[in-house]
Amino acid sequence: MNVDTGIGGTPMVAEGQQQQQQVPRSQLPQRSVVSKGKYTLHDFQVMRTLGTGSFGRVHLVRSVHNGRYYAIKVLKKQQVVRMKQIEHTNDERRMLKLVEHPFLIRMWGTFQDSRNLFMVMDYIEGGELFSLLRKSQRFPNPVAKFYAAEVTLGLEYLHSHNIIYRDLKPENILLDRNGHIKITDFGFAKEVDTVTWTLCGPPDYIAPEVIATKPYNKSVDWWSLGVLIFEMLAGYTPFYDTTPMKTYEKILQGKVVYPTFFHPDVVDLLGKLITADLTRRIGNLQSGSKDIKCHPWFSEVVWEKLLAKDIETPYEPPITTGIGDTSLFDQYPEEQFDYGIHCEDPYQEYFTEF
Repeated sequence: MNVDTGIGGTPMVAEGQQQQQQVPRSQLPQRSVVSKGKYTLHDFQVMRTLGTGSFGRVHLVRSVHNGRYYAIKVLKKQQVVRMKQIEHTNDERRMLKLVEHPFLIRMWGTFQDSRNLFMVMDYIEGGELFSLLRKSQRFPNPVAKFYAAEVTLGLEYLHSHNIIYRDLKPENILLDRNGHIKITDFGFAKEVDTVTWTLCGPPDYIAPEVIATKPYNKSVDWWSLGVLIFEMLAGYTPFYDTTPMKTYEKILQGKVVYPTFFHPDVVDLLGKLITADLTRRIGNLQSGSKDIKCHPWFSEVVWEKLLAKDIETPYEPPITTGIGDTSLFDQYPEEQFDYGIHCEDPYQEYFTEF
């Protein structure tokens, strides 16, 4: 996963644990610019890179105060402005500040220097659901159901706060040390009272009304949930093709071919999620997410226990806790970083909240 689409690279599930390599302090400028926020660069030891992308990178860091590990997402202001992502970046900060839920990533604070924006998040050491799915090829019915149920609770919470997530995919679902999910990357999340029009989201997961540039609402996230459940059970997405344009054509055609091994209950649920007809799309009807939670495929889920994380997870990541274990994340070349530099900042006006 790219840094501009969340925390981490494409993690590898590895047996052993890799020793942490701290970036030498000589590579880090010694002067830090104090921002309005709670933190500065000097509050952290910058360790290794967890992921890179077109805007910057994500680092594992350690607090010099409490010794805890965090993930810091670093975005280059110049790149954010150049790629017209100012609004998305400010939205991401605002959304993360608003949300507090067991299955959503937590942001502790933000700060900035003359060239970069910094977002301090929980470090979720279990890697991406994406890599576990690729390793497993596909999940058994109960495993897919467990992850789908936790995602449903996360989306339900966001929607109750009028937030559309718009970026659901296995790469944006991290696993914590016990194997519960954390939805990460709120770069496309948006607070919407009624409808919005922006074309955004991963091609395989995007709802037909978004492609058709029609006004849309929270129901796009329920379409994406259907695609996620399909991919977890089948090992591939229902509209996959070699290019985004061909994928979009398939999505607009709306024909879904279900593998023969799919349980009839899940075929029924997916037929009601992956439908272009908004008057039929479950989650978008009068009872909202309750219709999804009461569907027969989820019949054995005890939602209150799940929310309390009082249900055994199907998979516990093979990591050592408390030492900043990064064995489930790819290795990246470390570079010279311009963090903490104090100079003229032509983009300061765009990021006043950081």
